Amino acid sequence: MRQNAGNRRPDRLKSAALGAGFALVPALAFAATPEPKTFRDWMAGCDNLKSCTALSLPAEAADPVAYLRLARSAGPDMPVELTLRLRGDWKTPPRSVQLKLDGAPFPAGGKAMSAETDGDMLSLTFKPAEVTALVEAARKATKLSIAAPQVTAEISLSGSVAALLWIDEQQGRLNTTSALIRKGNGTNVPAAPALPVVIAKPASGALSEKDGKALAAALRKGIKQRDPDGCEDDETLLTIDEAWTLDSARSLVSLACSRGAYNVSNAFWMIERGDAKTAKPVVFPQGDGDAKNTLVNAGFDPKSGRINFFAKGRGIGDCGASGGYAWTGNAFVQTEFSMMGECRGIGSEDWITLYRSEIK
Repeated sequence: MRQNAGNRRPDRLKSAALGAGFALVPALAFAATPEPKTFRDWMAGCDNLKSCTALSLPAEAADPVAYLRLARSAGPDMPVELTLRLRGDWKTPPRSVQLKLDGAPFPAGGKAMSAETDGDMLSLTFKPAEVTALVEAARKATKLSIAAPQVTAEISLSGSVAALLWIDEQQGRLNTTSALIRKGNGTNVPAAPALPVVIAKPASGALSEKDGKALAAALRKGIKQRDPDGCEDDETLLTIDEAWTLDSARSLVSLACSRGAYNVSNAFWMIERGDAKTAKPVVFPQGDGDAKNTLVNAGFDPKSGRINFFAKGRGIGDCGASGGYAWTGNAFVQTEFSMMGECRGIGSEDWITLYRSEIK
Protein backbone atom coordinates (compact mmCIF):
# COMPACT_ATOMS: atom_id res chain seq x y z
CA MET A 1 0.00 0.00 0.00
CA ARG A 2 1.37 3.36 -1.00
CA GLN A 3 -0.44 6.56 -0.22
CA ASN A 4 0.28 10.13 0.79
CA ALA A 5 -0.24 11.09 4.40
CA GLY A 6 -3.78 11.83 5.48
CA ASN A 7 -7.21 10.37 6.03
CA ARG A 8 -8.40 7.31 4.17
CA ARG A 9 -11.42 5.14 4.85
CA PRO A 10 -10.05 1.57 4.92
CA ASP A 11 -11.52 -0.01 1.80
CA ARG A 12 -9.81 -3.30 2.65
CA LEU A 13 -12.05 -3.68 5.66
CA LYS A 14 -15.10 -2.79 3.59
CA SER A 15 -14.31 -5.27 0.86
CA ALA A 16 -13.52 -8.02 3.34
CA ALA A 17 -16.85 -7.54 5.09
CA LEU A 18 -18.84 -7.28 1.90
CA GLY A 19 -17.06 -10.31 0.49
CA ALA A 20 -18.39 -12.26 3.44
CA GLY A 21 -21.90 -11.08 2.65
CA PHE A 22 -21.98 -8.89 5.73
CA ALA A 23 -21.54 -5.12 5.48
CA LEU A 24 -22.12 -3.99 9.06
CA VAL A 25 -18.49 -3.77 10.14
CA PRO A 26 -17.50 -0.57 8.31
CA ALA A 27 -20.59 1.34 9.42
CA LEU A 28 -20.00 0.27 12.99
CA ALA A 29 -16.33 1.13 12.95
CA PHE A 30 -16.73 4.64 11.63
CA ALA A 31 -20.07 5.73 13.06
CA ALA A 32 -18.87 8.19 15.69
CA THR A 33 -15.19 7.78 16.54
CA PRO A 34 -12.44 9.59 14.61
CA GLU A 35 -10.66 7.23 12.25
CA PRO A 36 -6.99 6.35 12.55
CA LYS A 37 -4.91 8.02 9.87
CA THR A 38 -2.89 6.24 7.23
CA PHE A 39 0.61 7.46 6.32
CA ARG A 40 1.86 5.37 3.42
CA ASP A 41 2.77 2.03 5.06
CA TRP A 42 1.93 3.15 8.60
CA MET A 43 -1.25 3.87 10.53
CA ALA A 44 -1.69 5.98 13.68
CA GLY A 45 -4.51 6.87 16.04
CA CYS A 46 -5.14 8.32 19.50
CA ASP A 47 -7.77 7.69 22.13
CA ASN A 48 -9.77 10.10 24.26
CA LEU A 49 -6.80 10.43 26.67
CA LYS A 50 -4.45 11.35 23.83
CA SER A 51 -2.65 8.03 24.25
CA CYS A 52 -1.46 7.26 20.75
CA THR A 53 -0.41 4.20 18.78
CA ALA A 54 1.44 3.85 15.49
CA LEU A 55 1.55 0.59 13.53
CA SER A 56 3.51 -0.48 10.50
CA LEU A 57 1.26 -2.28 8.02
CA PRO A 58 2.56 -5.62 6.74
CA ALA A 59 2.37 -6.20 3.02
CA GLU A 60 -0.77 -7.97 1.87
CA ALA A 61 -0.41 -11.74 2.13
CA ALA A 62 2.92 -11.32 3.94
CA ASP A 63 4.33 -14.58 5.33
CA PRO A 64 5.58 -14.37 7.99
CA VAL A 65 3.74 -11.32 9.29
CA ALA A 66 6.01 -8.72 10.87
CA TYR A 67 5.19 -5.26 12.19
CA LEU A 68 6.27 -2.56 14.62
CA ARG A 69 3.95 -1.10 17.24
CA LEU A 70 4.81 2.20 18.93
CA ALA A 71 2.69 3.41 21.85
CA ARG A 72 2.95 6.53 23.98
CA SER A 73 0.71 8.08 26.61
CA ALA A 74 0.08 11.81 26.73
CA GLY A 75 1.74 14.09 29.24
CA PRO A 76 5.26 15.22 30.12
CA ASP A 77 8.05 12.64 30.46
CA MET A 78 5.94 9.73 29.24
CA PRO A 79 8.09 6.91 27.82
CA VAL A 80 7.84 5.46 24.34
CA GLU A 81 7.06 1.75 24.02
CA LEU A 82 8.23 0.10 20.81
CA THR A 83 7.60 -3.57 20.09
CA LEU A 84 8.36 -5.78 17.12
CA ARG A 85 5.94 -8.62 16.37
CA LEU A 86 6.76 -11.57 14.15
CA ARG A 87 4.19 -14.29 13.52
CA GLY A 88 5.32 -17.44 11.78
CA ASP A 89 4.65 -21.14 11.44
CA TRP A 90 7.75 -22.57 13.08
CA LYS A 91 8.43 -25.87 14.82
CA THR A 92 10.98 -24.35 17.19
CA PRO A 93 10.35 -20.66 17.93
CA PRO A 94 13.49 -18.50 17.60
CA ARG A 95 14.89 -17.04 20.81
CA SER A 96 16.58 -14.12 19.11
CA VAL A 97 16.55 -12.19 15.83
CA GLN A 98 19.02 -10.06 13.93
CA LEU A 99 17.92 -6.71 12.57
CA LYS A 100 19.23 -4.53 9.76
CA LEU A 101 18.28 -1.07 8.56
CA ASP A 102 18.71 -0.87 4.81
CA GLY A 103 21.35 -3.58 5.09
CA ALA A 104 23.26 -2.03 8.01
CA PRO A 105 23.23 -3.93 11.32
CA PHE A 106 20.91 -2.59 14.01
CA PRO A 107 21.82 -1.86 16.72
CA ALA A 108 25.34 -0.97 15.64
CA GLY A 109 27.58 -3.99 15.97
CA GLY A 110 24.97 -6.44 14.75
CA LYS A 111 24.36 -8.20 18.05
CA ALA A 112 21.36 -10.52 18.01
CA MET A 113 18.39 -9.24 20.03
CA SER A 114 16.58 -11.59 22.40
CA ALA A 115 12.86 -12.13 21.96
CA GLU A 116 9.98 -13.89 23.67
CA THR A 117 7.53 -16.22 21.98
CA ASP A 118 3.93 -17.10 22.76
CA GLY A 119 2.61 -19.74 20.41
CA ASP A 120 3.24 -18.52 16.89
CA MET A 121 3.98 -14.93 17.96
CA LEU A 122 7.46 -13.59 18.63
CA SER A 123 7.76 -10.28 20.49
CA LEU A 124 10.82 -8.06 20.87
CA THR A 125 10.68 -4.99 23.12
CA PHE A 126 13.18 -2.25 22.33
CA LYS A 127 15.14 -0.52 25.07
CA PRO A 128 14.87 3.29 25.33
CA ALA A 129 18.22 3.91 23.61
CA GLU A 130 17.23 1.52 20.81
CA VAL A 131 13.90 3.30 20.37
CA THR A 132 15.68 6.65 20.02
CA ALA A 133 18.16 5.19 17.52
CA LEU A 134 15.47 3.54 15.40
CA VAL A 135 13.23 6.62 15.32
CA GLU A 136 16.18 8.75 14.26
CA ALA A 137 17.27 6.24 11.61
CA ALA A 138 13.73 6.12 10.19
CA ARG A 139 14.23 9.64 8.81
CA LYS A 140 16.41 8.14 6.06
CA ALA A 141 16.06 4.34 6.22
CA THR A 142 13.37 2.64 4.14
CA LYS A 143 13.06 -0.80 5.71
CA LEU A 144 13.87 -2.89 8.76
CA SER A 145 14.94 -6.44 7.92
CA ILE A 146 14.49 -9.33 10.35
CA ALA A 147 16.41 -12.60 10.27
CA ALA A 148 16.15 -15.68 12.47
CA PRO A 149 16.82 -19.39 11.79
CA GLN A 150 14.73 -20.26 8.71
CA VAL A 151 12.78 -16.98 9.02
CA THR A 152 13.18 -13.65 7.21
CA ALA A 153 10.84 -10.68 7.05
CA GLU A 154 10.80 -6.97 6.26
CA ILE A 155 9.03 -3.97 7.74
CA SER A 156 8.55 -0.84 5.65
CA LEU A 157 9.46 2.44 7.32
CA SER A 158 7.76 4.49 4.60
CA GLY A 159 5.36 6.84 6.37
CA SER A 160 6.73 6.18 9.85
CA VAL A 161 8.15 9.68 10.33
CA ALA A 162 4.87 11.29 9.23
CA ALA A 163 2.92 9.02 11.60
CA LEU A 164 5.16 9.88 14.56
CA LEU A 165 5.09 13.59 13.71
CA TRP A 166 1.28 13.40 13.74
CA ILE A 167 1.40 11.77 17.19
CA ASP A 168 3.68 14.55 18.44
CA GLU A 169 1.13 17.06 17.19
CA GLN A 170 -1.82 15.32 18.86
CA GLN A 171 0.02 15.22 22.19
CA GLY A 172 1.24 18.84 22.01
CA ARG A 173 4.91 17.84 21.78
CA LEU A 174 5.96 19.72 18.65
CA ASN A 175 9.15 21.74 19.21
CA THR A 176 9.64 20.30 22.69
CA THR A 177 12.43 18.19 24.14
CA SER A 178 10.12 15.13 24.33
CA ALA A 179 9.04 15.22 20.68
CA LEU A 180 9.75 12.13 18.61
CA ILE A 181 10.35 13.98 15.35
CA ARG A 182 10.21 17.78 15.51
CA LYS A 183 12.29 18.47 18.60
CA GLY A 184 12.87 21.87 20.15
CA ASN A 185 13.77 23.53 23.42
CA GLY A 186 10.23 23.72 24.77
CA THR A 187 9.25 21.74 27.85
CA ASN A 188 5.57 22.61 28.19
CA VAL A 189 3.66 19.44 27.24
CA PRO A 190 -0.08 19.22 28.08
CA ALA A 191 -1.16 16.69 30.69
CA ALA A 192 -3.37 13.81 29.65
CA PRO A 193 -7.14 14.37 29.90
CA ALA A 194 -8.92 12.75 32.83
CA LEU A 195 -9.92 9.11 32.45
CA PRO A 196 -13.73 8.79 32.26
CA VAL A 197 -15.20 6.70 35.07
CA VAL A 198 -18.23 4.52 34.37
CA ILE A 199 -20.22 3.00 37.21
CA ALA A 200 -21.59 -0.25 35.85
CA LYS A 201 -24.67 -1.84 37.40
CA PRO A 202 -25.45 -5.55 37.09
CA ALA A 203 -28.84 -6.77 36.02
CA SER A 204 -30.97 -7.05 39.14
CA GLY A 205 -33.16 -9.95 38.09
CA ALA A 206 -33.27 -13.05 35.94
CA LEU A 207 -35.59 -14.29 33.24
CA SER A 208 -36.10 -17.98 32.72
CA GLU A 209 -35.09 -19.23 29.29
CA LYS A 210 -38.75 -19.87 28.50
CA ASP A 211 -39.86 -16.36 29.51
CA GLY A 212 -36.89 -14.79 27.72
CA LYS A 213 -37.67 -16.59 24.46
CA ALA A 214 -41.32 -15.61 24.76
CA LEU A 215 -40.44 -11.95 25.24
CA ALA A 216 -38.03 -12.04 22.28
CA ALA A 217 -40.66 -13.76 20.13
CA ALA A 218 -43.24 -11.08 20.98
CA LEU A 219 -40.73 -8.37 20.08
CA ARG A 220 -39.92 -10.08 16.77
CA LYS A 221 -43.60 -10.25 15.92
CA GLY A 222 -44.06 -6.54 16.57
CA ILE A 223 -40.98 -5.60 14.53
CA LYS A 224 -42.17 -7.82 11.66
CA GLN A 225 -45.50 -6.03 11.55
CA ARG A 226 -43.86 -2.59 11.45
CA ASP A 227 -40.96 -3.43 9.16
CA PRO A 228 -41.01 -6.85 7.42
CA ASP A 229 -37.34 -6.48 6.45
CA GLY A 230 -36.17 -5.08 9.78
CA CYS A 231 -34.89 -8.35 11.21
CA GLU A 232 -34.41 -11.72 9.56
CA ASP A 233 -36.19 -14.56 11.33
CA ASP A 234 -34.80 -17.88 10.15
CA GLU A 235 -34.68 -20.71 12.70
CA THR A 236 -30.93 -20.43 13.33
CA LEU A 237 -31.20 -16.78 14.30
CA LEU A 238 -34.15 -17.41 16.60
CA THR A 239 -32.04 -19.73 18.74
CA ILE A 240 -29.59 -16.89 19.45
CA ASP A 241 -32.19 -14.44 20.82
CA GLU A 242 -31.81 -13.59 24.52
CA ALA A 243 -33.51 -11.45 27.16
CA TRP A 244 -32.58 -10.24 30.65
CA THR A 245 -34.29 -8.33 33.48
CA LEU A 246 -32.34 -5.12 34.13
CA ASP A 247 -34.46 -3.89 37.05
CA SER A 248 -38.01 -3.98 38.34
CA ALA A 249 -39.30 -1.99 35.36
CA ARG A 250 -37.05 -2.75 32.39
CA SER A 251 -35.86 -5.71 30.36
CA LEU A 252 -33.15 -5.94 27.73
CA VAL A 253 -33.72 -8.06 24.62
CA SER A 254 -31.13 -9.04 22.01
CA LEU A 255 -32.42 -10.21 18.63
CA ALA A 256 -30.10 -11.89 16.14
CA CYS A 257 -31.09 -10.11 12.95
CA SER A 258 -28.63 -11.32 10.32
CA ARG A 259 -25.73 -13.70 9.89
CA GLY A 260 -22.65 -13.74 7.68
CA ALA A 261 -19.78 -16.18 7.41
CA TYR A 262 -18.28 -15.11 10.74
CA ASN A 263 -20.46 -12.25 12.01
CA VAL A 264 -23.90 -12.07 13.60
CA SER A 265 -25.68 -8.74 14.02
CA ASN A 266 -27.41 -8.29 17.38
CA ALA A 267 -30.15 -5.66 17.75
CA PHE A 268 -30.77 -4.55 21.36
CA TRP A 269 -34.11 -3.29 22.65
CA MET A 270 -35.36 -1.95 25.98
CA ILE A 271 -38.81 -3.10 27.10
CA GLU A 272 -40.92 -1.71 29.92
CA ARG A 273 -42.63 -4.10 32.36
CA GLY A 274 -42.47 -7.08 30.02
CA ASP A 275 -44.68 -5.47 27.36
CA ALA A 276 -43.11 -5.84 23.90
CA LYS A 277 -45.28 -2.98 22.62
CA THR A 278 -43.15 -0.56 24.70
CA ALA A 279 -39.91 -1.62 23.00
CA LYS A 280 -37.40 1.13 22.25
CA PRO A 281 -34.04 0.61 20.53
CA VAL A 282 -30.93 0.95 22.68
CA VAL A 283 -28.70 3.66 21.20
CA PHE A 284 -24.98 2.91 20.90
CA PRO A 285 -22.41 5.47 19.63
CA GLN A 286 -20.94 2.79 17.36
CA GLY A 287 -24.30 1.18 16.61
CA ASP A 288 -25.45 0.37 13.08
CA GLY A 289 -28.71 1.03 11.28
CA ASP A 290 -31.15 3.90 11.57
CA ALA A 291 -31.81 3.15 15.23
CA LYS A 292 -28.10 2.69 16.10
CA ASN A 293 -29.03 -0.31 18.24
CA THR A 294 -27.13 -3.01 16.36
CA LEU A 295 -23.73 -4.40 17.33
CA VAL A 296 -21.80 -7.28 15.78
CA ASN A 297 -20.98 -10.50 17.63
CA ALA A 298 -22.22 -8.85 20.82
CA GLY A 299 -23.21 -10.35 24.15
CA PHE A 300 -24.53 -9.01 27.45
CA ASP A 301 -23.10 -10.19 30.79
CA PRO A 302 -25.85 -9.64 33.40
CA LYS A 303 -23.42 -10.07 36.32
CA SER A 304 -21.27 -7.13 35.26
CA GLY A 305 -23.91 -5.16 33.34
CA ARG A 306 -21.63 -4.96 30.31
CA ILE A 307 -22.06 -5.53 26.57
CA ASN A 308 -18.97 -6.42 24.54
CA PHE A 309 -18.73 -6.79 20.77
CA PHE A 310 -16.12 -7.96 18.27
CA ALA A 311 -16.90 -7.26 14.62
CA LYS A 312 -14.56 -9.19 12.34
CA GLY A 313 -13.47 -7.81 8.98
CA ARG A 314 -12.55 -11.36 8.01
CA GLY A 315 -12.61 -14.78 9.61
CA ILE A 316 -9.16 -14.83 11.21
CA GLY A 317 -10.04 -11.69 13.17
CA ASP A 318 -7.08 -9.56 12.10
CA CYS A 319 -9.21 -6.51 11.27
CA GLY A 320 -12.50 -5.01 12.34
CA ALA A 321 -13.67 -3.31 15.52
CA SER A 322 -14.18 -4.23 19.15
CA GLY A 323 -15.52 -2.41 22.15
CA GLY A 324 -18.00 -2.34 24.98
CA TYR A 325 -20.77 -0.59 26.88
CA ALA A 326 -21.92 -0.66 30.50
CA TRP A 327 -25.39 -0.36 31.99
CA THR A 328 -25.45 2.54 34.46
CA GLY A 329 -29.05 2.16 35.59
CA ASN A 330 -30.21 4.75 33.08
CA ALA A 331 -28.44 3.96 29.81
CA PHE A 332 -25.68 1.95 28.16
CA VAL A 333 -22.53 4.06 28.18
CA GLN A 334 -19.48 3.44 26.01
CA THR A 335 -16.51 2.01 27.90
CA GLU A 336 -13.96 1.09 25.20
CA PHE A 337 -13.40 0.97 21.47
CA SER A 338 -10.53 -0.18 19.25
CA MET A 339 -10.22 -0.98 15.58
CA MET A 340 -8.00 -2.05 12.71
CA GLY A 341 -9.14 -1.02 9.27
CA GLU A 342 -6.57 -3.00 7.27
CA CYS A 343 -6.64 -6.80 7.09
CA ARG A 344 -2.90 -7.42 7.39
CA GLY A 345 -2.45 -10.12 10.04
CA ILE A 346 -2.38 -7.78 13.07
CA GLY A 347 -3.97 -9.39 16.14
CA SER A 348 -6.74 -7.63 18.04
CA GLU A 349 -4.47 -7.13 21.07
CA ASP A 350 -2.45 -4.68 18.95
CA TRP A 351 -5.31 -2.76 17.33
CA ILE A 352 -5.47 1.00 17.76
CA THR A 353 -7.43 2.04 20.84
CA LEU A 354 -9.70 5.03 20.20
CA TYR A 355 -11.67 5.14 23.47
CA ARG A 356 -11.20 3.80 26.98
CA SER A 357 -12.49 4.35 30.50
CA GLU A 358 -12.28 3.07 34.04
CA ILE A 359 -15.15 0.75 34.89
CA LYS A 360 -16.25 0.45 38.51
